Amino acid sequence: MSHRAVLVGALARGTTVARNFLVAEDTLRSVACVRQLGVPVELEDGVLRVHGRERWCQPGEVLDAGNSGTTLRLLCGLLAGQPLEAVLDGDASLRRRPMDRVVEPLRRMGADLEAREGRFAPVRVRGGRLRPARHPLAVASAQVKSALLLAGLYAQGTTVVVEPAQSRDHTERMLSAMGVSVHRHTLSGGAVEVSVEGPARPEALEVEVPGDFSSAAFFLVAAAAQPGAELVAEHVGLNPTRTGLLGVLREMGADIRVEEVREVAGEPVGNLVVRGSQLRGTRVGGGLIPRLIDEIPALAVAAAVAEGETVVQDAAELRVKESDRVRTVVDGLRAVGVEAEELADGFVVRGGHIRGGVVDPQGDHRIAMAFAVAGLLSRGGVRVLDVACAAVSFPEFPRWLEALTAA
Repeated sequence: MSHRAVLVGALARGTTVARNFLVAEDTLRSVACVRQLGVPVELEDGVLRVHGRERWCQPGEVLDAGNSGTTLRLLCGLLAGQPLEAVLDGDASLRRRPMDRVVEPLRRMGADLEAREGRFAPVRVRGGRLRPARHPLAVASAQVKSALLLAGLYAQGTTVVVEPAQSRDHTERMLSAMGVSVHRHTLSGGAVEVSVEGPARPEALEVEVPGDFSSAAFFLVAAAAQPGAELVAEHVGLNPTRTGLLGVLREMGADIRVEEVREVAGEPVGNLVVRGSQLRGTRVGGGLIPRLIDEIPALAVAAAVAEGETVVQDAAELRVKESDRVRTVVDGLRAVGVEAEELADGFVVRGGHIRGGVVDPQGDHRIAMAFAVAGLLSRGGVRVLDVACAAVSFPEFPRWLEALTAA
């Protein structure tokens, strides 16, 4: 929601205000890129103000998305309809992530985009007139869907995205809250069709960004996997397209309650109360995967201390994240004494206990945080190399982890 407040707010009519803005390396990349495009942005004491502009300025230099796939992909959609030329790039990790899944459908809308080797950053965008199109996606992806819906704001007519399963819907919810006509239909077999009517310019809004569920997930796992532990996580975003981990942890035997649910800018928010217990293995796959794709590293740690076997399948998308998360999860588990097996689209974990050891997260923030939590649950402790990479999404993670340990 912090990313979208910046990026959609940059186009909106009026001043978008986001309180409790997540100040992290990824979201600050979105802020910096929008400023380069001539949009005034103020950020002070966690309060973001974006003074939207219908037409952006030609950037004087490359727009650097750093490690942020959200920044890179969503900006491709927004820039496709702007009368300017821009080059978007990122760090070495982002340069390995596939961009053709955004580039090709945007070209079908009339956009002029060039990517390195046809599918990687840097991406050159020459904006112009767009036409609506229908986009059937092979893989459910909130970033790809969002890029296409945002491009649809410039097109005359209906832009449709069809996903094989429901992915995160923060963009649709925020656009609706900003007055854009967005429609969603569930099709046969679990496919989901989302459309926007263009041309449309969002109206500015004020929002209080809830706590990020993906960040909370590490602490939810830490508490759920320790018998006798108790944790209360307050004001956490509970968007049902994000909270698949809750159902999986409950299936594994976790005691989790949701309390004080309310709505903020179309997003459900509430408190989570977790009481630790002995977990048991489970199977995860199918349409559930898009609802917990970022939480799978944390889930793998829960599986490591659960009784029996946990199998994760249909998650090949993990291989094109900040690292190949199938491999880094399995390598990390083995390094701390857990029996794990790599599958083409997931992994198998045979749980019991975590002995301890040293883990190299390969610069991946979610891997680093997951194995730091594994250290809490281990017999001999876990040393995570380069845990500073957590600052990409959760700069305060080390401090919160220390507080949890002290408690």
